[in-house]
Amino acid sequence: MLINTDLHVHSCFSMATSKDMLIENMAPKAKEKGLNLVGTGDAFHPKWLEMIEENTEYVGDGIYSYRDCDFILTVEVEAEKKIHHLIILPNMDTARELSDKLVSKNKYSDGRPRTKMSGSEIFDMVRDYDCLIGPAHAFTPWTGMYKSYDSIYDCYGGKVDFVELGLSADTDMADTVKELKDFPFLSNSDAHSPWPHRLGREFNQIEMKDISYSSLKYAIKHKKIKANYGLVPNLGKYHMTACTNCHGLVDPLIAKENNMKCLDCGGKVKKGVDYRISEINDYDSPHHPDFRPPYVHLMPLAEIISKIYDKGVTTKTVQGKWENLINKFGPEIEVLINTPIEDIEKVDSKISNGILSFRNGTVHITPGGGGKYGEISFDKVEKQENTDSKRIVTLDNFG
Repeated sequence: MLINTDLHVHSCFSMATSKDMLIENMAPKAKEKGLNLVGTGDAFHPKWLEMIEENTEYVGDGIYSYRDCDFILTVEVEAEKKIHHLIILPNMDTARELSDKLVSKNKYSDGRPRTKMSGSEIFDMVRDYDCLIGPAHAFTPWTGMYKSYDSIYDCYGGKVDFVELGLSADTDMADTVKELKDFPFLSNSDAHSPWPHRLGREFNQIEMKDISYSSLKYAIKHKKIKANYGLVPNLGKYHMTACTNCHGLVDPLIAKENNMKCLDCGGKVKKGVDYRISEINDYDSPHHPDFRPPYVHLMPLAEIISKIYDKGVTTKTVQGKWENLINKFGPEIEVLINTPIEDIEKVDSKISNGILSFRNGTVHITPGGGGKYGEISFDKVEKQENTDSKRIVTLDNFG
């Protein structure tokens, strides 16, 4: 069976996360999105574990269910050098025992615990408990593994189970790094709120025997990921090298010459994922291993509607149009990927054109960087045809 899963989210106990990130809110939104399996996030936080136990039914083999939505225990840990690691756990007992073992001063106050343990120490600790582990948003400049290491093996001292790409990278970018040819890639949302434009904004389609920890572990170990879905990397807020204050895009070489200081406003310039990958890559173009699935670019439906109608994502206008499409055609993922364009056009031709632009890869994007998401524009869409790749994106040049 094919499972749509988002394995990296946060609960209401993480910093800068919505108080609405509760199981009873996440579950219905996940179903509206079209997700079958969702990570709980924050599984080392004692109070969150209690809430999961109180509000879900344990159906066995690591799965906790709430109103036809299945959850699996996950946690993101910030370790040495402020690097973030994503861990998938087999059961509640393991989560509690590992939480007790984790040397952290804030694990009772923040859902994302911080520790001075190294990546290799975290790796060794969770390996003893049959967990899955890999770098979270591996290339991002603040907390990604590759910001501090040129090799994944230098961080972990062994082979981890997966690499999470993050919003500012995709398969084509990551597969220019030779050492990653043996790793499955995950694309997850890192959602901080349950709204469908956050939850599941990136997700994985995985072939699994059933919905269970054992089946997920087997699928990841045996590279049964059938597709990654996520943003065009240029939309990520750390894709390009840019100033964290004025968000102006900066040539990385000029930024280096000026000690990563913005010449326009004096703010701090942050190296972009695009440039960081160019520093560590082995190939100019991607070398995909045979098992690598397609990476399909998309954008949350509410954000497409928001851009088209120039209204806020959570306004009545946008939410009303979103709900209308969901009610007619099913979960959001189905609308974005499989619903015939001519059917959507009968409901709203503007929205159908926006969805078609993503399916054809012809949407216009001004790249993001320095903490600001990229921006899309449908009024500048160039109609292009490409029989080899349906993922062409037109970009504004910086400088």
